[in-house]
Amino acid sequence: MGRRSAQIVFLMYHELELAGRKLCQSEPGYVRYILPIDAFRSQVQFLSRSGFHGLNVSEAIHYPSGPSICITFDDGCETDLIAAAPVLRECGFHATFYVTAGFLGTPGYLSPEQLRYLDGHGFEVGCHSMTHAYLSDVSEPELKREVADAKIQIEQILGHGIEHFSCPGGRYNQQALAMARGAGFRTVANSDFHANSSATSVFELGRVAMLRDLSIGEFDAICHGHGLWKKRLQHWTRHGIQRVLGNRAYDQLRAALLGDSRS
Repeated sequence: MGRRSAQIVFLMYHELELAGRKLCQSEPGYVRYILPIDAFRSQVQFLSRSGFHGLNVSEAIHYPSGPSICITFDDGCETDLIAAAPVLRECGFHATFYVTAGFLGTPGYLSPEQLRYLDGHGFEVGCHSMTHAYLSDVSEPELKREVADAKIQIEQILGHGIEHFSCPGGRYNQQALAMARGAGFRTVANSDFHANSSATSVFELGRVAMLRDLSIGEFDAICHGHGLWKKRLQHWTRHGIQRVLGNRAYDQLRAALLGDSRS
């Protein structure tokens, strides 16, 4: 009997909240994805005490057999460098930071110099599009700008190639995946709630969004892949509604009902 393929949960973080520091956005649908720095530190320390290895995407897609977790950040907020990176270094963890190329150098986001510093200190940099547009909504020329041109812009800043892409809002279609392949990306991550294994397409890597009100018990269950089917069912239901209404109408409805326009 062959060895069962290792499964790894990919965690998806965003901006971290620091006392006295203004967030990049203030809408409830954004804030629910923002963890206070102490909550993030508690999660990373919990993983370290529990024997997990913190991996970046390049490491995780080899699916080592030991207990591992893949840590990713979206958007490219300045707190990636000034808050997340120091906590990760304390525990010897790696991570992939997917940056939105068009946000670089704007208030609250990494500057090109800070991005080079993050990259130079051993953290992996990926791409999160040019303007954070939903890839399933844009025309082909716009798709090229969001995927291929964004990759080139980040590579010019870093002085070397990048290989990993994550879809804004988790929304994509086959045209977007084809564009990512053609641009030279090795992987594409979304926000589908499932663990990944060697059987998972590297162009449809699932990730689990970390929410502000998540308890350590719930966090532990997620990292062990427990109960993700419930979240996946909710996710499929939401995507069914998105397909019927379209992304813009869905976001407007969700914001009105729940104050959540990001997931």
